[in-house]
Amino acid sequence: MTDLLWRPAARAEGHVVACIGETMVALAPTDGIALEQTTCLALDVAGAESNVAMYLADHAVRSRWVSRLGDDVFGRRVLHRVRAAGVDVTAVQTDPDRPTGLLVKDPDAAGTRVSYYRRGSAASAMGPDMLASPALRAATLWHLTGITPALSDSCRELAMAAFCDKPADRPATSFDVNYRPSLWREPPRELLRTLAQAADVVFVGLDEAQSLWGEELREATDVRAYLPDPRILIVKDGATAATAFCADTSVTVPSLKVDIVESVGAGDAFAAGFLAGLLKGQSAERCLQTGHVTAAAALRVTSDHGPLPDPGEYRRLLERSPAPQVNALAQGEVTCDPQSVAAGALGQ
Repeated sequence: MTDLLWRPAARAEGHVVACIGETMVALAPTDGIALEQTTCLALDVAGAESNVAMYLADHAVRSRWVSRLGDDVFGRRVLHRVRAAGVDVTAVQTDPDRPTGLLVKDPDAAGTRVSYYRRGSAASAMGPDMLASPALRAATLWHLTGITPALSDSCRELAMAAFCDKPADRPATSFDVNYRPSLWREPPRELLRTLAQAADVVFVGLDEAQSLWGEELREATDVRAYLPDPRILIVKDGATAATAFCADTSVTVPSLKVDIVESVGAGDAFAAGFLAGLLKGQSAERCLQTGHVTAAAALRVTSDHGPLPDPGEYRRLLERSPAPQVNALAQGEVTCDPQSVAAGALGQ
């Protein structure tokens, strides 16, 4: 296996990942029938960042979800659900004036459409002042997605401050581009590139990179050339493979073959699996494999968060993972120096 990744230095609490972003109540048909015909709806919760936090907890990595919720029954439902998954929710704020956001899933033969009812939500009032929270300052790693800056001006300021303001004591940062066209009036090409370039770890799908930055980004290496600054860049190519870039080396691991029930949440699961491996000091190949196995858990259920396989199946899935491809991209060292990269990521 190729050890090309760095692991951020632990803080006083050990490794803690703080996931910052909105989580909503989710309504979805339980019978798989389109909303216009169904009479059966289930109540669940959905949010990219809390999905990551819950899957990290499944991997026995301490996680903290930081957000705002309305002082309403939906907010209490969300808080209970995320807490029950083993996530620290003590830093979540309650807003007495704004509601908890809502999304509705509408399945059909072409896939699942999602409608959002989140304008003016409690989470849309998040701002850069949240980053001063001791709960965030004590974390090893901050994880945000490209959804947050789409919610409001103050949320965009929050994302910019999290990635682009780099005081010496700032934790390392992880960013999932997670481009959702329905949340934007115009494609936020420069904004999302700026955030990605400023982060230490970046996740992006090849298809969303093409949608944002041009069809000429045909291969994972093209995306790396466009985003050269992240210390680790993971480019996901759907059901085909995922590639991790660090320094002058890339590692590609093919995806697992899975019977897909619903794809929503799989990207969050992959990110959590990869980050869990990273914080445990695993090799690049194992981090990617763990990402694929975790994504498979999300693909097998209609909710955003599905249970990980039992230990026996988990090991079998890892053993079934196709052989990785390792490439040296340029002359020089093949591995990252963990000490120097960690120091740089922490602003030291």
